[in-house]
Amino acid sequence: MNLIGPGPLEGHYEDAEKGLQGWEIEGRWADLGTGAGFPGIVLADRFPNVDVELVDSRRKRCVFLEEVASRAGASAANITVRNVRVEALDSGVYDGVVARAFAPPDEVLIYARRLLKPGGQALLFWLKSQGVASLRDGMTMGPRRDYTVQGRALCVQCVRRTAEET
Repeated sequence: MNLIGPGPLEGHYEDAEKGLQGWEIEGRWADLGTGAGFPGIVLADRFPNVDVELVDSRRKRCVFLEEVASRAGASAANITVRNVRVEALDSGVYDGVVARAFAPPDEVLIYARRLLKPGGQALLFWLKSQGVASLRDGMTMGPRRDYTVQGRALCVQCVRRTAEET
């Protein structure tokens, strides 16, 4: 189904697992362009009190994710699969968003600025060697965490939405 990029499945899981370590996560989160559910499924598993929406515009991916959630049963009770384009999501309703291989970082910030609630909630996304070129109004840079998966250097950058409306 072409759900994940090259390499074994374990590497994608390890990437999500390591990328989520050490963050304080609560509330309602969206995994933008979730594909095979990375990192959203791992997010939902590691933080069972967080509501996680797996968002993808391709129906075949969403059918796959619905089956995964169905088979996981109660352990996936905090997952909702959304077959919509990111542009169709409601504004200002998420405590956080994650994106991994969804779009270039600066494009992800455009969506994040619109989707995140005001008040300093976090946005995490996997950058590989890319960095954030410029922040959007109403966004501040948070911490960055570097890690390695199968010899590849990766990182998660946190960007927060400020409380002020701009």
